[in-house]
Amino acid sequence: MGRTCCKSCGSESLTRDEVSGSLLCANCGSIIELETFEAHIGGINDPTGTYVLVGTSGTGSILPPKEKKIFEAHKLIEDLSFKLGLSRFTSDEVSDMIVRITEGEYGMGAWFSVLVGACACIVMRRDKKSLSVAQAAAVVGCDDRELGRMITRVVDFLELKKNGEFPIYNIVTVFDQAVRDFSGFRRLSKDKIMILNKQGMFLIQCAVKWFITTGRRPMPVVVALLVFLAELNEIDVKIEDVAGEFHATVSTSKRRYKELLEALIDASRALPWGKDVTLKNIKKNAPFVIQYMEMKSMLKVKGQNSETFDLDDVIKECLRTVSDYQLDERVVGVSNSQYFEIEHRSESDWPSVNDMNISHECLSLIYTKFLEEKGYDTPSKDKRNVSGIKKMMGVDLHSCSEWWKGISDLSKKLMLEEILEKDVGLDPMPPSFTRGLLANERRRERINAAKKRISRIMSPDSVGIELVSKFHTENEARPKKRRRNKGEVVDWEDFIIEALLLHQVKEEEIEKGHYNTLLDLYVFSSL
Repeated sequence: MGRTCCKSCGSESLTRDEVSGSLLCANCGSIIELETFEAHIGGINDPTGTYVLVGTSGTGSILPPKEKKIFEAHKLIEDLSFKLGLSRFTSDEVSDMIVRITEGEYGMGAWFSVLVGACACIVMRRDKKSLSVAQAAAVVGCDDRELGRMITRVVDFLELKKNGEFPIYNIVTVFDQAVRDFSGFRRLSKDKIMILNKQGMFLIQCAVKWFITTGRRPMPVVVALLVFLAELNEIDVKIEDVAGEFHATVSTSKRRYKELLEALIDASRALPWGKDVTLKNIKKNAPFVIQYMEMKSMLKVKGQNSETFDLDDVIKECLRTVSDYQLDERVVGVSNSQYFEIEHRSESDWPSVNDMNISHECLSLIYTKFLEEKGYDTPSKDKRNVSGIKKMMGVDLHSCSEWWKGISDLSKKLMLEEILEKDVGLDPMPPSFTRGLLANERRRERINAAKKRISRIMSPDSVGIELVSKFHTENEARPKKRRRNKGEVVDWEDFIIEALLLHQVKEEEIEKGHYNTLLDLYVFSSL
């Protein structure tokens, strides 16, 4: 081994610095780097290097498997929490729930991502905030059914329902958050968004009362209501875009939209022109229908010490003081003027509201006058007389924003019991119950038809000679080219019903429609 020399000047005269301990050249003062290398090998408490890799201890060694799993789990929780828009406090609650479930072991793989999404939905719902399963499933990258099953398992494992930590899903809260987050409403002012929120709050709680939300996924209902509100306030949106933004199925959203319109049509039947309201013109009539529903919801329940009124009394009282409206023949019209000429009529001569063919404009003025007499806030008289008549002359009531009053309690968040107690002019049965009754009637008709076919086959003599001769006469009278059989159509369901009847199955059980179960119990078990 040769002697060490300076690489800069080649001098062999070296000296050691007293402060740093480095070897220096006595001639030029350069540091001899060969003698400055020191290997740092030791535990986690030893000095660390400058460049430390993520997932290492700082000395170049890789983390142990358990610590690396925990590190990756925390990283995944923070990443998903950020994508879901959770706060730092909510993210910590999600992490604490996962620690309780896994006993501090965490996990890795696709199932752990689903667990994080499920815990996020549960924590948000426990804090009475909005996070839909569809939105969480889209962020996690799994099916919403898979995420729903994981939520059920977590709730059962932690016994959250027994402890009262898992409240009932509130679609009103979901809608409230959706109105604020919807991109189509961001360009609107805060006051306009507040009005849309109250209008939607009124309609979504009416939908709860009409059982449109019962047993259905909430987001398609919310999407349908957002689209209807946008059309009602002349905001251009498409249901496909809204459904895509809130991760809802387009076809289901369209069905909920149609159900909402049909419910409004049923509610409009109480109006004088309600029989003329259809799916084609319900959007133009919706302001008046909502006015009627809002007034109807303010009625007090019988037995309470408060003033009550009905639509007949309202219209008759307003029509009695015709001079207060200051209307001429041009506004009222010939078809409506007969209802204002009742000063000399007796109570028994007044027609019922349902028999009056009053136009939209006249009933709108009647309603406005009634609200003034009851002490509610209405537009000024001059503004109503000038601009209101102009709008009626131009039939532009749909663009008028004065139809919405927002004075009903249904414009605020109410409990389910309070919503069901309100009367909005329509109290239908649940759609599933109605469809079940129709299905039972249809199966009853099939059962009766199957019994007749079985009776004709088992006892043909009971049919009678006259029916047989009549059948042959009709066939002979028909042209040869038209001898196609146009009798009753028998399909697979009729064959199943016949088989069940032949195996002595009760008709009440067949009406329920559980064909597979009945076939296993009575038909296949006897083979």
